Amino acid sequence: MVVVMRPGAAAEEIDGVVRRVEGAGGSAFVSRGVQRTIIGLVGDVVAFQGLNLRAMPGVVEVVRVSKPYKLVSRENHPDASTITVGPRGDVHIGPDTFVLIAGPCAVETAEQTFEAADMAKAAGATMLRGGAYKPRTSPYAFQGLGVKGLEILAEARERTGLPVVTEVVDPKDVAVVAEHADMLQIGTRNMQNFPLLQAVGGVRKPVMLKRGLTATYEEWLMAAEYIAQRGNLDIVLCERGIRTFETATRNTLDVSAVPMVHALSHLPIVVDPSHSAGKRDLVVPLTRAAIAVGADAVMIDVHADPTAALCDGPQALFGEALDELAAACRELPPMVGRKV
Repeated sequence: MVVVMRPGAAAEEIDGVVRRVEGAGGSAFVSRGVQRTIIGLVGDVVAFQGLNLRAMPGVVEVVRVSKPYKLVSRENHPDASTITVGPRGDVHIGPDTFVLIAGPCAVETAEQTFEAADMAKAAGATMLRGGAYKPRTSPYAFQGLGVKGLEILAEARERTGLPVVTEVVDPKDVAVVAEHADMLQIGTRNMQNFPLLQAVGGVRKPVMLKRGLTATYEEWLMAAEYIAQRGNLDIVLCERGIRTFETATRNTLDVSAVPMVHALSHLPIVVDPSHSAGKRDLVVPLTRAAIAVGADAVMIDVHADPTAALCDGPQALFGEALDELAAACRELPPMVGRKV
């Protein structure tokens, strides 16, 4: 952290900053230029934040040099992490592998979910997605089956052998979701639901954290820090598109998020082309782009009859489109050095 003093700052103003920093257990190094003095701080950045240095006489600006997210940053953890999912640890999401996660956007019935799970497995998926709790923009839209949906997903796991990732939307439901699922998902609308982040940080299950609609990389990583700070470092980030001025697609997939966040954090990154595009014919091209820029996994919606889907039917894959996706996920990752 660096404190920038105003031009011509008095000696007592500079000394006042130094004394306050040293009083908090830190060290302050004063550099005097021709017109301006800066003070470099070494020590506990969190403690420095509570000193209110910006309000001190003579201070113009306080600039943070280190990252505010400690546990999930590359600074303190230079090697990329691999997150293991499933009761037997069969699925590895990390720098050397590529994982296809697929399934229905929402669990509607047991029959529909089992059929989608079979489709996902046939396409090469090694994890099953499906929503039992659905936070929807409209209060009149299908909100999910709740615990009944979790039970259907657990049965689908028994039938297919695919570990399950599903969303949790309320801190009070964390325990029951963790009981039925292998990975807990925090959706885009809950990325900054801090009590929920803290709650999933306290369970021993991996967490998938989706990026908020308007979240910066730092805000996204700070949300991950909430989970990590409670002791759960098994976190996978998910880029699912952000809100921009463009209306031709549901959201805008930020492909630069993959290499950028890989540079900032050691956590794996999943791309969700289905929810970013909102259109079936864009899912496969965006999947190819995700693989090319280094995504550790993609998460895809599938449905046997999208016209009858209760949630996001226009983006769900089936038939030839799903075959095309399977081919891309099978053929492209080895070209960028990843094992499928």
